[in-house]
Amino acid sequence: MPLWPVYTGMNEPHDGIEKLPPPPPWRAFDGGPVLGAPGASADGAAVSPDRMHRAETYQATEQTVQLVNAALYLRRPLLVTGPPGTGKSSLAYAVARELRLGPVLRWNITSRSTLHDGLYQYDPLSRLYAARQEAARPDRAEETADGSGIEHHLRLGPLGTALLPYARPRALLIDEIDKSDLDLPNDLLNVLEEGQYEIPELVRASRLAPDGIAEVLADGTDERVPVARGRVRCRAFPFVVLTSNGEREFPPAFLRRCVTLHLRQPDDRHLAEIVRAHLGEPDAYTQTLIERFLARAGVGDLATDQLLNAIYLARSADLDAGSLDRLAEQLMPYLGQSAQPDAF
Repeated sequence: MPLWPVYTGMNEPHDGIEKLPPPPPWRAFDGGPVLGAPGASADGAAVSPDRMHRAETYQATEQTVQLVNAALYLRRPLLVTGPPGTGKSSLAYAVARELRLGPVLRWNITSRSTLHDGLYQYDPLSRLYAARQEAARPDRAEETADGSGIEHHLRLGPLGTALLPYARPRALLIDEIDKSDLDLPNDLLNVLEEGQYEIPELVRASRLAPDGIAEVLADGTDERVPVARGRVRCRAFPFVVLTSNGEREFPPAFLRRCVTLHLRQPDDRHLAEIVRAHLGEPDAYTQTLIERFLARAGVGDLATDQLLNAIYLARSADLDAGSLDRLAEQLMPYLGQSAQPDAF
């Protein structure tokens, strides 16, 4: 009996869900946390199964390898442009895994994102509430008065964490920078050029602290890191990947400070390598799907993840050749949206 379909639309309850084959490797959720401090894992992989899979299967072109190395040597951000689905965001995970840079710090940009969001978040209202609570307790009055509790209401953002003085660089993904407002690229210039920033709230509080050291939370972890007198300066400049779908132009001053990599839609040889990395050796029918995908991708309405989804279904549905052919032809345009961020 064919595995496809599990859902029949006949409104008759059944246990067909048990027939589902194993999920695609990029959708294999495990539900468990990855333990260990940043940079401590053996392979430097990302925290989720999806991101781990991206890192393990990324297929870099020769140009990609050369420009990643240029960014690493020059200690410059890498601006990666190209159509959705070409692997822009996956590149950061692949580099971090190979070079053991620890979990990737990710900053997803929207039209409301500001430089402050990337550096740190401070909640003055929670601090005010905590101060009122402490004022009601005489044994905490001195601590409340000297302002030493400010660090408990402050957390570093992904950019702020990446610029901490780590011995080895951290990997930072600033995803879809072209969605930001007009000011953000220019606002990033000084911070990325100088590799440092200040936290005004901690600068003021440090004047009252004996050693000027505040322990604050880093992004993506419950780990507290020391910040001296409210100033952060990197030791190893982070590997920064900024992705863009080409929806806007950037200021010349911003572009001059970046190494720029443009990713194109893969050709038939590269697509076969991608399929092999994700789903194993392509068979004859897979090659047919690749050829159909290339014919459709020429008009710009398909992304690589849609091809991978179609191949996975073709291998999992257990249909005869004619039914399989009709299924793949019908579903490929709907198995993902080319307007979405990179999936692979």
